[in-house]
Amino acid sequence: MPPASLAVLAPIRSLGARATIAVRAVGAVGLFAGRGVICILTPPWRLGHWGRQLTTIGFFSLPVVALTALFTGAALALNIHIGGGRLNAAQAMPQIVALGITRELGPVLAALMLAGRVSAAIAAEIGAMRATEQLDAMRTLSTDPIRYLVAPRLAAAVLALPLLTLVADIIGVAGGGVVAVGVLDFSAPTYARAAARFLTGWDIGSGLVKAAVFGFVVALMGCYHGYVATGGARGVGRATTRAVVSAAILIFACDYLLTTLISRSA
Repeated sequence: MPPASLAVLAPIRSLGARATIAVRAVGAVGLFAGRGVICILTPPWRLGHWGRQLTTIGFFSLPVVALTALFTGAALALNIHIGGGRLNAAQAMPQIVALGITRELGPVLAALMLAGRVSAAIAAEIGAMRATEQLDAMRTLSTDPIRYLVAPRLAAAVLALPLLTLVADIIGVAGGGVVAVGVLDFSAPTYARAAARFLTGWDIGSGLVKAAVFGFVVALMGCYHGYVATGGARGVGRATTRAVVSAAILIFACDYLLTTLISRSA
């Protein structure tokens, strides 16, 4: 083939190679997730290990999630009051704050905080075990690393993030209430009644469903990138970065898909 033709085909060949790598990566993550889910659903279950992971992932993430929700709710109340005032609808601020927190900001912000704190830590821990050949030693001792390391973290994140989101919902709406009462001259009973009467059970439930999916994504990205880490300490560093970035991107992608499904079913 003439050199000019080869030059024209080079971008297509490069694009094909990248697409192949992307498809392989998606398949590898899917198989890894499937193995993790099977280990969650089948015995033996090490409940003590699951409890420790639930404490690490859920309880110790509570302060950062609560502070994030508090300040986000407060800022949201100010912005919605400004926007509502331009439309002569400033009194609708409590309802919009409550809806925005429970359906969208609560689960997304809690998941992003968990991705930054937990996903990186999981990738670093499992990646370090890979670098020091502890994973190989576990297999030598007939211990499945997926069942022992991955399954407890996946299950704990799926359970913990909805609970964290519920706390974020309460504190986020309360943060909006602090600004509404202290800055915008709302009365506390008026704000609380308006927010409570406007919300439905599904507004809160749909956010918790999202949170369970996000929890699985956060733990999966941390476990996967740590499990496949190569290159020693530098490879562990790359694994933590990839875990956080991929978890954040997948959270936003899943949020759009789930919001679309939820809005169509409402």
